[in-house]
Amino acid sequence: MRTLLATFILCLCCEPGQAQQAEAIDLKVNLQKTFQTIENFGASDAWSCQFVGNWQDAAKNKMADWLFSMDTLDNGNPKGIGLSLWRFNFGAGSREQGDSSGIRDEWRRASSFLEKKGVYNWQQQKAQLWFLHAAKQRGVKLFLGFFNSPPVEFTRNKKAFAHKGVCNIAPDQYRAFAVYATRTLKHIKQQEGITFNYLSPVNEPQWDWSDGGQEGSPYTNREISELAKTFNTVLQENMVSTKLIIPESGQLQYLLNSRDRMLKNNQVAAFFNDSSAGFVGHLPSVEPVVASHSYFTSSPYPAAIRIRDNISRKVAEIKGLRYWQTEYSVLGDNAGEINGWGRDTGIATALYVAKVIHADLVAGNAAAWQWWLAISPYDYKDGLIYIDKNKEAGRYYDSKTLWALGNYSRFVRPGMQRVAVNVSGADSLLVSAYKDGINHKLVFIIINATAKEQKLRFIDQNSRSIFTKQDWVTYTTSASQQLEKKRYPSESVIRVLPGSIVTLESGYKGSFFRF
Repeated sequence: MRTLLATFILCLCCEPGQAQQAEAIDLKVNLQKTFQTIENFGASDAWSCQFVGNWQDAAKNKMADWLFSMDTLDNGNPKGIGLSLWRFNFGAGSREQGDSSGIRDEWRRASSFLEKKGVYNWQQQKAQLWFLHAAKQRGVKLFLGFFNSPPVEFTRNKKAFAHKGVCNIAPDQYRAFAVYATRTLKHIKQQEGITFNYLSPVNEPQWDWSDGGQEGSPYTNREISELAKTFNTVLQENMVSTKLIIPESGQLQYLLNSRDRMLKNNQVAAFFNDSSAGFVGHLPSVEPVVASHSYFTSSPYPAAIRIRDNISRKVAEIKGLRYWQTEYSVLGDNAGEINGWGRDTGIATALYVAKVIHADLVAGNAAAWQWWLAISPYDYKDGLIYIDKNKEAGRYYDSKTLWALGNYSRFVRPGMQRVAVNVSGADSLLVSAYKDGINHKLVFIIINATAKEQKLRFIDQNSRSIFTKQDWVTYTTSASQQLEKKRYPSESVIRVLPGSIVTLESGYKGSFFRF
């Protein structure tokens, strides 16, 4: 099977005028058949923003614009990708411990507002707070705080990583952890003017987190349930509206009844089936969302679709429950299709990531999709923006992955609904569609990872053309473009370049859009 990278190389061999031609393909959209409502697209401030927030104003403002801005440049192209959620790392305090933290990479240590003997230092994390404010100033309305580990003051070993795979916080410290988190949420709201909509107290509980690679703690399902109940009590006592997001599974299979991690799997049922001993779905501070990460389940593509189909069906069994994909970057060797090692700011990784987003949204029915490192200093495929590993200043680079995520995040806004779209005669073309019933807007996302140009014709469920009646606009990310805008006034066919991700948007308010 041809790998994605090989496909991309073949794309580069085709000059625009030499692209293989194809007959027009019909895309049939049915606005009456709806799926999930999109809630957000996001990314995390870990771990670079603790340093980059102190860089020179021009550099950090440019990066903030790329991530959050909904403004346009003079040529009509987007200034940024318009993320609608920002994840803020409430660290465990390993940064303050320095080398004695046991975390080898200084950039993977994280600050806490809590110092020894219960003293709070609100001057910590000022650099991260800069990006938090930058997000709000540029229109971001949703904020999620997360803990990779409880603060070191509360852990069993006084470190921000575990020992021999044992949960690093004892039950008698659950309340202290919840009180700290709640006080922090209240302080940031009162003093910084920012409300955290969501709080994630647990991260990838299936892993041992014993190697000192970063902050982390394992948990069993029972431990997560008891911790969530304690957090719920403290949040309710303090009348804090922030909702808990759990369990941030390390891989998708742990939402289902997988064959390993027996005390840490089947997490849809464990937390949200009312017959389960660990049921927390009834608690007012627990958001009816099951969260997981898409790592190591994206290749080969048929297998990726199968597991996401299974998750979609499992979540649908519980009324009102939604699924969020809350962390992804390219890890591992992905069945030989693409390797996580090696920084790539080009289109090959962007196309691969776009396919993962499509799988999560279309097969998994994910209502939210969130990336891992917004800003990365590493030689790895984990960043939207890449920087020199310099704590004070340095060079910074956007990536095609940033703009490919923007093909979704900039245009598929919170509150839009995914609708049915069928592509006939093009198995390699991935298409999803979304409607905005309030503003009467229709958005298509088209991924063409092939080496030939695709011509698309748009029809409704009655096979009538919907394209010739209105003005359409495309935004293309390719090897040479980053959300480049093009207008199609009253034409019947859209041309999609080889190796590209295209967002097609219409604001037409005709009878077809009376939904």
